[in-house]
Amino acid sequence: MNLTIAVIAKECSPGKVKTRLTPPLTPEQAAALAQTSLSQTLETVRSLPADRRLLVFDGTPHERDAAGFEVSAQCSGGLDERLAAICSLTAGPLLILGMDTPQIRGEQLAPLLADWAAPAPVPHRGAWFGPASDGGFWALGLYRPDGGLLRGVDMSTPRTGAQQLARLAGASLEVGLLPVVRDVDYFADALAAARECSGTRFALAVERFGVGLPEAGMPLGVPAGVVPTWGSSR
Repeated sequence: MNLTIAVIAKECSPGKVKTRLTPPLTPEQAAALAQTSLSQTLETVRSLPADRRLLVFDGTPHERDAAGFEVSAQCSGGLDERLAAICSLTAGPLLILGMDTPQIRGEQLAPLLADWAAPAPVPHRGAWFGPASDGGFWALGLYRPDGGLLRGVDMSTPRTGAQQLARLAGASLEVGLLPVVRDVDYFADALAAARECSGTRFALAVERFGVGLPEAGMPLGVPAGVVPTWGSSR
């Protein structure tokens, strides 16, 4: 399938990744859970039909994570610039994913894959959008990648997803919608994601780290007004 799937991610170092999981987790546990989330996401991507798989990385990935991927360093700048830069890495159909949704499955991307695999001069949809429950997005597919569709979008706000959708519509693109998925930003998110992928390495790690912790219905230790950041892995 003439599709490039790019995963944007960062090195999982204690104190520098998934800091909003602490508390209740320690920085070391948060980093370990982030690493498990990343590895599980990459394993899912390996199972998808694609011509190229890119790991757009901040830092140095583990050898086992890089296996089967072309590794490219993230550019500098804000998240909109870093996402836009991925568009320059391929001229063909592009799907961008983050590392914060380890519960995703191939079935959730089936509409995009079916649309873009169809033997037709043009697909039914020029773009596919996966909304996140925090108002951002977890997946963005562009049949004709164009960084201008991302540059200037305000990331990390409750309106990021709506703004990105408006940008796509403003470019006269027919946009298909993927299922809503919850980013793993706080431990309550990790618990919810683990329930959606029970039996996986991520779910087992959440169970191990959660022993003795209250299963809160709301994120633990979240300041009022704080909005989770898509793709940041903070």
